[in-house]
Amino acid sequence: MKKVKITAIRKVSHDDLAAKYERSKDFDCKIKEGEVWISENGERPAGLCDWAWETMELYVKTLARGKGDFFDDWMKDRYSAMISCPDGFRPVSFYIEAIED
Repeated sequence: MKKVKITAIRKVSHDDLAAKYERSKDFDCKIKEGEVWISENGERPAGLCDWAWETMELYVKTLARGKGDFFDDWMKDRYSAMISCPDGFRPVSFYIEAIED
């Protein structure tokens, strides 16, 4: 299996939406832009948010098996994907890519 590199590309905060709809003000996403994880054997890397992993797991496992080309040439590099976590208030976009061992 290939290793898959996961990079936090962009973190956005929709403070207006949080103020209007979010109950708790105490949540703070710990992920930082530029942070990198390596998935081996299609497994979740230590320290990666559970919710983010749940969103990208299928893509990571597919890339780890050497497959790609999601959604008919969606990405310039067919062995990569851009995936965002499901947090509507503080979404993080992740670039995931198959890398050589």
